[in-house]
Amino acid sequence: MATKRSLVTTLVDRLGHRQLGFPPETCSYTVTEVRIPVSNQTEQFELMADLYQPVLSKNAEPAGTVLVRCPYGRSPALSFLGARPYAARGYVCLLVSCRGTFGSGAVFDPFRNEEQDGHAVVEWMRKQAWYTGTFATLGGSYLGFVQYALLKNPPTDMVAAIIQCAPHDFGKQLWGTGSLTLDFVAWGENVAHQGETGLLHTLNSMNTAKRMRPVLDRTPLAESIKSHFDGRAPWLDFVVDHHDLSDPYYEQMNLSEALERADIPILLVSGWYDLFAPQTMEQYAQLSQRKTNVALTVGAWNHMNIGMSAKVWQQTFDWLEEHLAKRKSSTRKSAVQYFVTGAEVWRDWHVWPPSTIQRKFYVQSSNKLDESEPTTDEGSSSFTFDPQQPTPTKGGNLLLGGGRADDTALAARPDVLTLTTEPLKENIEVCGKITVDLSHSSDNPNVDLFVRISEVNAKGRSQSVTDTYLRLKPDRDSGPVFLQLRDCAHQFAKGNRIRLIVAGASHPQYAIIPEKAVHTIHHGKTGVSKVSLPCTT
Repeated sequence: MATKRSLVTTLVDRLGHRQLGFPPETCSYTVTEVRIPVSNQTEQFELMADLYQPVLSKNAEPAGTVLVRCPYGRSPALSFLGARPYAARGYVCLLVSCRGTFGSGAVFDPFRNEEQDGHAVVEWMRKQAWYTGTFATLGGSYLGFVQYALLKNPPTDMVAAIIQCAPHDFGKQLWGTGSLTLDFVAWGENVAHQGETGLLHTLNSMNTAKRMRPVLDRTPLAESIKSHFDGRAPWLDFVVDHHDLSDPYYEQMNLSEALERADIPILLVSGWYDLFAPQTMEQYAQLSQRKTNVALTVGAWNHMNIGMSAKVWQQTFDWLEEHLAKRKSSTRKSAVQYFVTGAEVWRDWHVWPPSTIQRKFYVQSSNKLDESEPTTDEGSSSFTFDPQQPTPTKGGNLLLGGGRADDTALAARPDVLTLTTEPLKENIEVCGKITVDLSHSSDNPNVDLFVRISEVNAKGRSQSVTDTYLRLKPDRDSGPVFLQLRDCAHQFAKGNRIRLIVAGASHPQYAIIPEKAVHTIHHGKTGVSKVSLPCTT
């Protein structure tokens, strides 16, 4: 039975959506709970969903259908941005709970069944009297991953997608650096308890990272994680023991084929400090190379605050209006819009990255970076990684929290190598991937490298800009280690200094190697280490 929107919900919608930049409502809506049958060779079950239908004047037609699939429920908080603003502006919206979550049948097996279930939902949707004949998808994070699951074999009636801060290859997100990304252990804890209610559960959810820290600090790590979950997150039991991405288990998590097949207008949204940002930039590069109608917006956001930006929701609605409802045209000034940190301005460009020239800074003795090349054969700097006191995570690209951070104390640690330029004589703006070549050796073949670029102001305060992480192969060839840092757009100010930070860990962002190691960075004439900046100015 359809339920009319209440007066309280109407007020919340109008006030809240206005703050996020949505235009005035054009109608009210009703909500109906529906069940979607899914069947395959081994099982049959139902997915629970809420259908939002606009209440239109006589002879008026809905603007189109919006499909959102989600493992986090269909609560008022989620529907506030996942369905209600669009239903109140003429769209039919179907909000579906993924299998094994919030009343949907079968077992939740993250990232591995979304292609099959997504197409089952579309097949069912096409048979419904309310279906408008074409649909678009939207959402971020897991809600974006499920969109790629559909685009791996694109439905002919899917005409647009808005994908925010989402991976297309979750296996690579877990193990792509060679070290397990521990953010997803905390995510597994939240998902395992998300069906619970009450004040205690709410408080626990807000402190998940803190509560999980003892689990992530214990060794052996895999046994610690499995003991903590005790079967409540069986997917994690497998993941913590299997780093080889060629394992068939990870095949269903890899939706790279979607980037080769998608041929609809796609709006990508990310933040410089989002943990999925590298995959978003990869998605943009592949889609734009194929001449797909793809747009990109990147702000100074982390994973959790992207959805708080009015700019994101204004662009989301405009994309639907242009490509699903076809009530607007040319809604964007440029295909790419990106925020330059440091300068604190938005820039428009037709492609990412814009044209740049390389500017190189070489590692010198006395912990310096300089544009002049080393002139002597000697020179090295060392630091020691101790697994009993691992180098801590400070800011960066995280699932919970993160962002640009004051890393002054981090740079001063004895287990961190810090190299800094003289004060800059002019502003330097970089766009794209900063690269670092390290002539590196260690007394233990089993080592990780954490590399960061920061900016140091006149008072000595250091703030992070971008970084990367890599577990080196024990049988690697001798020679420099080449590292590409995450994409950024940043302006280093005249009078400030550029800093390179090198360490052997970033814990608990990544799992550490429980072995002590002395790292040596060589910076003589025959062992050059350098930073290459892609500069627009």
